[in-house]
Amino acid sequence: MRLSVLDVGSNAVRLVVADARDGVPLPVHTAKWRIRLSQRVEPGEPIPDDAIARLADAVAAATRTATRWGATAPSAFATAMVRNAPNRVDVLRTVRSRTGVALCTLPGEVEAELTFLGARRWMGWRCGPLALLDIGGGSFEVAFGRGRLPDFVASLPLGAGRLTHEYFPGAEAPAPDRVRELRRKVRHQLRDAAARVRWEGPRTAVATSRTFQQLGRLCGAAPGRQGPFVERTLDRRDLGGAVDRLAALPAAERSALPGVSAPRAAQSLAGAVVGHTAMKLIGLKRVTLCPWAIREGIMLRQIEDGPSWWAEVARRAEEDAPPEPVPLLLAAHGR
Repeated sequence: MRLSVLDVGSNAVRLVVADARDGVPLPVHTAKWRIRLSQRVEPGEPIPDDAIARLADAVAAATRTATRWGATAPSAFATAMVRNAPNRVDVLRTVRSRTGVALCTLPGEVEAELTFLGARRWMGWRCGPLALLDIGGGSFEVAFGRGRLPDFVASLPLGAGRLTHEYFPGAEAPAPDRVRELRRKVRHQLRDAAARVRWEGPRTAVATSRTFQQLGRLCGAAPGRQGPFVERTLDRRDLGGAVDRLAALPAAERSALPGVSAPRAAQSLAGAVVGHTAMKLIGLKRVTLCPWAIREGIMLRQIEDGPSWWAEVARRAEEDAPPEPVPLLLAAHGR
C-alpha cells in the first residue's frame, strides 16, 4: 500500500508519499508548494480569495503528484493558520469544490497526539518517558507520555508566525524590550503546561518542526543533506545564544546565518524565544531533533487502523464538525 499525506501549513503545502511496509511508512517522494499564508494574513483575519485560490492550486498539484506516484488520495489537513481563520469553512469548501480533496482541520491537541506518535516511533521505547515540543506558524504544542500516545497534551497560541506579527512586525532589528515582552508572554502562557511536564520527569525530550530543525542547524547540528539517521541535538545554552544573534539582525539579514531560510527568516527569532523559554521552564538542557512528526503520525494511524480512520476525520470536516480526539485517536487502544 502506498500512502500520501498533504500538510497545509502557514508557509507551504507539503506532500509526503510513502510505502507502508511492515508497519513503517517508508518515504518514496516529498514535494512542497510555497503559499506563504503567514506573510499574507494577519492572525485572526480571514484568508483572502486570491490566497485561497493559490492554496487550492497547490492542493490540486499535490494531488496530481500523489497520483503519478501511485499513492492513495492524500489525507489532507490544514494547521493553525486555516484552523483559526474566521472563514475556515469557506476555505475548506472551496478547496473541496475545486480539487475534490476533503481538506480538514485538526484541533491542536490532536495534532500534538499525532506528532507524539510519530516521535515515539522514531525514538523507540529506549527513550522512556518522552516530552515533545513542536513549534508551528500559528501554535505551539507540548506533550508528554510514557506509552505510544501521550498522557498530556497542550496546544497554545505561541506559533512563530503569529508572535512575529504581534511583536516583530517591522523589518528592522527589534528593540530589546520587545524581545523581553515576548519572553514574558511565553512564560505566562506556557507556565502551567511546563510545570506539568517538569513534574512528570521526562527521560528524553524531542523537538519537531522546521523551526526547530533550522534553529538546530544554526546552533551546529548536521545539515539535512546528511540524511535523517544522523543524530541531531539542540542545547539550551546554544539556543539562548541564537536568540541574541537573531535579535541583533534585521529580518532580511538572518537568512545569511546557517540553517535559516529566507521564507522563515522573519519568524526565526520568535521561534527561538519560544523554544528557549520552553526548555528553560521545563528544565531541559537538551532536546533531540526528530525528523518524524504529524505526517508520519497520520500514516502510522492509517497503517494500524485502516483507511476508515481518516475517512471519519474527513467526514467530520465536511460536516463542519471538528474531530474528537478520544474516539478517533484513542478508542482503538481501549483508552
